[in-house]
Amino acid sequence: MITLIYDGTFEGLLTAVFEIYEHKLTEVSICPEHLLKPNFFDAKRSIVSDTVKANRVLKGLHQRLAAGGVQRLYAAHLSEIAGEEDNLLGFIRYAFSTNETIEQDFGNKYVMRLSYVLKLVRREKHRMEAFVRFQKMADGIFYASVEPDFNVLPLILNHFKKRYADQKWIIYDIKRAYGIYYDLQDAVFIQLNFASSKQDGKTIISSYSEDETLYQALWKDYFKHVNIPARKNTKLHLQHVPKRYWKHLTEKI
Repeated sequence: MITLIYDGTFEGLLTAVFEIYEHKLTEVSICPEHLLKPNFFDAKRSIVSDTVKANRVLKGLHQRLAAGGVQRLYAAHLSEIAGEEDNLLGFIRYAFSTNETIEQDFGNKYVMRLSYVLKLVRREKHRMEAFVRFQKMADGIFYASVEPDFNVLPLILNHFKKRYADQKWIIYDIKRAYGIYYDLQDAVFIQLNFASSKQDGKTIISSYSEDETLYQALWKDYFKHVNIPARKNTKLHLQHVPKRYWKHLTEKI
């Protein structure tokens, strides 16, 4: 068994797939470098992301998958589930082994697995689109912190770019230490020093605009008054808004 170690990017994954076919590797596993565990029995090979090699694999996938097939493969990769690279490799190998469209072949375990992971990632994407709460900072930029289960920021970028096209904003994934900054024209990925997994609430509050605290109070008051105690259904509420999201929701703080 050979373990191919890559940088965790989709381009790196496709580069690893290229290396597998170029060197005719059969017994192989793909692992991101940050999840690599010591194993004295498997040979290891580091893969350097290569745009040319990745594009060749990408071109082949576009030819064999239905419309949107590559995007679905990319979304599944963003799940960052440990060991999922080997399932994605199985799916890609199956796609390259036939000229038929494979996405609806749910008798294949790799097709089934991809469909399952996609459901998880898409559900998280929809939740992030619903649960993001912006806070207006002193410099006029609207800031929101999130901690999604999966790496869905690339998937929600276009949604927020279209919905809030008239204001500057940042959505920051404090779990993965990177975010999106929109400047009214372009959206770019950034890293911030103050937004960490151990976020200092006082630091954030001190950066609020003068009217942000008032707006938050009004928002909480609104939710308090629209709530109907007689119709309270805690179990159903938790299904739609799990507790792990509450610390980033203004109305729950």
